[in-house]
Amino acid sequence: MRKAVAGAALGAAVARAAYIGLTRRPPRDEKLWVRTNHRGEPVTLLEGPAFAVGAVTAIAVVPGVPARMRAAAIVAGGVTGALGGYDDLAGSGDRRGFKGHLSALARGEVTTGAVKILGIGAAGLTAAVLAGTGAPTRRGAALDVLINGALIAGTANLLNLFDLRPGRAIKAGLLASPLVFAPPAPGLPRGRFAGLLSGSAVAAAPLGAALALLPEDLGERAMLGDAGANSLGALIGLAATGLSRRSRLAVLAGVTALNAASEVVSFTKVIQATPPLNRLDQLGRRPAAPQTRPAGTSRPDPM
Repeated sequence: MRKAVAGAALGAAVARAAYIGLTRRPPRDEKLWVRTNHRGEPVTLLEGPAFAVGAVTAIAVVPGVPARMRAAAIVAGGVTGALGGYDDLAGSGDRRGFKGHLSALARGEVTTGAVKILGIGAAGLTAAVLAGTGAPTRRGAALDVLINGALIAGTANLLNLFDLRPGRAIKAGLLASPLVFAPPAPGLPRGRFAGLLSGSAVAAAPLGAALALLPEDLGERAMLGDAGANSLGALIGLAATGLSRRSRLAVLAGVTALNAASEVVSFTKVIQATPPLNRLDQLGRRPAAPQTRPAGTSRPDPM
């Protein structure tokens, strides 16, 4: 538990310091980091890089994290965050979802989203290899690497799909915390299994960093963007690789199903139509703006 507290506190402190520093002196042009939110108001994307820096730095320096897991976290949180930042700054938004980007790629058009999708897949597998599995056979280890790599990449993409309203992606990450703090599967050789112990700093650091930035997100001054949401999801996926294989397969099935559903269903519309989810979604947010559009019209969901 001390490792978890230390990881969360360090993640929060570094993320907050990074956010203050980045907003005071934004890299390149400040306007480059400004986006218009669902209200039509400007918000900064610098919350995303601040989160990635805070979470990854905390895991890299907090005592008690094995070297392999430090390396895996740098790849999972750092590389996915960088790829998300690339899409944030260079993406046009003309293509959305796996279908849109991969269809464009099939026609010979390389979109920033396609680069991100392929890059995050590669980063997930690399992080899984670096973390290790502790499986007793090569075949079992190879299977675990594939499962873990898909879990890291799939969760990275899934969290990004929730980053459409203030605080939503961070709330989704916090709701996943019971999974990432679950005890390791019985009988696993802990020394080889990447140090994923219950309450580890690997699980706590991204949650601490996210909580430190949640007020900016809920206050609609900043948003995670692809950089922060991809990094948060990847680190949650990495921490969840400490579950048993059966549990990981169940989680991966859920993550895959939600990613697939996003291609045809608006998460925002589902949340708004489900009272418990809508109440959670509205928790801590500014009241909804008064309806000013004519009856029968609506603003398209950004998905």
